[in-house]
Amino acid sequence: MVNKAMHPQEIELFYVLPALRREIAASMKSAGLSQKNIAKLLGVTEPAVSQYFSAKRAKSVKFSDKMLAEIKTASPKIKDHHSLVSETQKLLHMARQEGVVCQIHKKLGLKKCGVEFCLCRPK
Repeated sequence: MVNKAMHPQEIELFYVLPALRREIAASMKSAGLSQKNIAKLLGVTEPAVSQYFSAKRAKSVKFSDKMLAEIKTASPKIKDHHSLVSETQKLLHMARQEGVVCQIHKKLGLKKCGVEFCLCRPK
């Protein structure tokens, strides 16, 4: 993504959500799930899961240890589409609180994003 005027929802869609899927997939793999089952639970293709594991996809976002621990707690709760959406929304909320969107804004060259829920919002 090159557009520096991205909406925070676009940043979540293009950066944060894939990174969450990557970490959830890694947690599920550690728990012994097959790549096929992980793909089904996450609603993505098997090649997408493979790319998460080979760091070809969703590699630009790094989460805090606290966030990674929460992802590890959330991943076993994902059993179907409903639980996927529920757990993902909780994780996205936490990512907002931790300023993950702000980190990406800064990587894109924005010093202050001006978005209400971002930590880098001007006071």
